[in-house]
Amino acid sequence: MQDECVQIGASLFASSEGSGLFIGLAGTGAAGGIAVAGFEWNATYVLLALAWVFVPVYVSSGIVTMPEYLGRRFGGERIRTYLSVLSLMLSVFTKISTDLYSGALFVQVCLGWNLYLSTVLMLVVTALYTIAGGLAAVIYTDTLQTFVMIIGAVILTITAFNKIGGYNNLESVYLKAVPSKIIPNTTCHLPRPDAMHLFRDPVHGDLPWPGMTLGLTILATWYWCTDQVVSRDHSSTPRKVAQYLK
Repeated sequence: MQDECVQIGASLFASSEGSGLFIGLAGTGAAGGIAVAGFEWNATYVLLALAWVFVPVYVSSGIVTMPEYLGRRFGGERIRTYLSVLSLMLSVFTKISTDLYSGALFVQVCLGWNLYLSTVLMLVVTALYTIAGGLAAVIYTDTLQTFVMIIGAVILTITAFNKIGGYNNLESVYLKAVPSKIIPNTTCHLPRPDAMHLFRDPVHGDLPWPGMTLGLTILATWYWCTDQVVSRDHSSTPRKVAQYLK
């Protein structure tokens, strides 16, 4: 049971993280500073709400997907179909496409492969092991990817801090950093003066603190507490989680 729970947790972790997060958040942090960490910081107490409020409702209802829950809560099939189709479209155009692009971009930078070729290869490889092995293959692959991501992130962090001379030099080195490629007659390439401020100005800040603490909570509640079980397919992962929690 413990091994199964580790695999389930690793699968959920690998599914919520990905190339889009690694490249996107790293790029945003490099361009604007540490305020982007507020997105993950905000998730801490929302995930507590998921564990203590939302998951007990899901388990007691005996559901494994959000469309199924709404169908039971309000009745009828139209709301289930509407949410399933809407979620599928949003996932394809805002999540999967972003992860594919960022993953292909990483392959292109590291190996020099064509961007479109890298995208096709990732789709083919993913489709092959998913179709051949089913959800079990996805969970095992996610477990492996989790260890790869964690180990890689630790190595990258240590290497980065060694390059800049330790954490104490982070602020001074960052404020002097200017990219090699810039847009003439603009200042967007210059480091922000408030780059090391987690809470930005409520009026003129690029990530104002009222929005990052209060407004973001609404979005985070949807993402962390409902979007994780939005698929219409009755997958075994949420079902296993529900059985374990019982």
